[in-house]
Amino acid sequence: MIFTSDKPNVEIPATDLTSVVLRRVDELADKPALINGPTDRTLTYTQLRTQVKHLATGLNQRGFKKGDVLALFCPNVPEYAVIFLGVASVGGINTTVNSLYSTPELIHQLNDSGARFLITIPQFLDRAIPAAHESGIEEIFVLGEAEGATPFIELMNNDGNAPQVEINPSIDLVALPYSSGTTGLSKGVMLTHENLIANMVLTCEMNTLTDEDRMLGVLPFFHIYGMVLILNLAIYRGITLVTMPRFDMQQFLELVQKHQITSLNLVPPLILGLAKQPIVDEYDLSSVRIIGSGAAPLGPELEKACGNRLQCDIYQGYGLTEVAGASHINSADAPPEKQGSVGKVLPNTETRIINTETGAELGTNERGEVCIRGPHVMPGYLNNQEATDGCIDGDAWFHTGDIGYADEDGYFFIVDRVKELIKYKGYQVAPAELEAILLAHPAIADAAVIPSPDEEAGEVPKAFVVRTGEITAQEILDHVAGIVAPTKKIRLLEFVDEIPKSAAGKILRRVLVEQERARLAS
Repeated sequence: MIFTSDKPNVEIPATDLTSVVLRRVDELADKPALINGPTDRTLTYTQLRTQVKHLATGLNQRGFKKGDVLALFCPNVPEYAVIFLGVASVGGINTTVNSLYSTPELIHQLNDSGARFLITIPQFLDRAIPAAHESGIEEIFVLGEAEGATPFIELMNNDGNAPQVEINPSIDLVALPYSSGTTGLSKGVMLTHENLIANMVLTCEMNTLTDEDRMLGVLPFFHIYGMVLILNLAIYRGITLVTMPRFDMQQFLELVQKHQITSLNLVPPLILGLAKQPIVDEYDLSSVRIIGSGAAPLGPELEKACGNRLQCDIYQGYGLTEVAGASHINSADAPPEKQGSVGKVLPNTETRIINTETGAELGTNERGEVCIRGPHVMPGYLNNQEATDGCIDGDAWFHTGDIGYADEDGYFFIVDRVKELIKYKGYQVAPAELEAILLAHPAIADAAVIPSPDEEAGEVPKAFVVRTGEITAQEILDHVAGIVAPTKKIRLLEFVDEIPKSAAGKILRRVLVEQERARLAS
């Protein structure tokens, strides 16, 4: 059974991303487009377009051409939009880098993406400079000034007369975010102009934003959720977006109160904080009318608790980097019994559920793997045809690796994952990557990593380790923490005599997961 939207199909603009996102600049003019939350520094819509043109011109003057890649290694600041849209306007490709990445992780992405330039901030240069030296980066630009990098202002110091570039939105790439895979190293997800435009346009059909809305950009813009459904969508909708470089609960609440934020896009750990932390009562959050949740499952109890406390509507959606954002979004006014659902499929999009063993198509209330087909599905993974062929079939269906079902009303529920990825605060953590690091240690004979349920984070990585020598759990935790980004750190560790494996040598994670559930239940 193929599930489709109960809304009519929507026409997708057949042009480049920058033109679509900035389509209302003349009308909005001096309205604030972006406000830096901590400093109140503001870019109006007119200023944003002007800076985009200067950025595009500066890149062109340095020989940056259509199809070239620029790495964006920055926190959430107004310049993120300037850079992203400027690169897009000259036919370039933005590879957005996790701001928590270690130098080795950064080297992998820079090398794999073939990035020519890197834009970052002074605080990240201790990782950026050595990574750039180990990869093909030709020049590092820095917001502000710092030794070892070209000031960003030099890139902007020109007449703003960027040449027109012909872009085929259905073929030309605009974004190259990296998504973790079960095989360890992250993979470059190739996304076209059409992919991003389609996701923005289609998601706007679900829960309408108005010109009076004000959004807070707290989720990282390097992540597909922040990139498409917050940063680009806010500008496309003509609303004001307040940016936060890093999350701090008190500052988050202060900014919501100060700027009278009306719409929030969050992840379950932040919604948990809004539902339970006492500090929330110290702030006036009455301006918030709607909260969207994504990147990880949100239980109906928590959804209801947060909505009741803030007296606002809450909805959740489902998507992946590979579908340029969302594929399913619930309606804020959905019936109470649909709380916990990720909603219905977007317009212009098809979904089906298949049996994970046989591939047979399933009907309502039957659990299986979720497959998606639509204009926002990626063309594939960069430099990895095998991985592409493994998830996109001959009929253009993207196999998500997630287990779900649709009820008789067409509302979808995501219940489990075929993939073994751990979702830590919405970030994907690949067990295989952590296992490889553990197994490389001379004092470790064998290891397995599984997700352990955690109320605040959703899931945390837990390692089961077989020792060969004298080493403490803390020494192992510190060793791994020195290699990976903070989001990938192992949080729990248990020493065991052996790792359960199949006859073929595969780790029997389900055995370890069941043991962990039994431990937590006891």
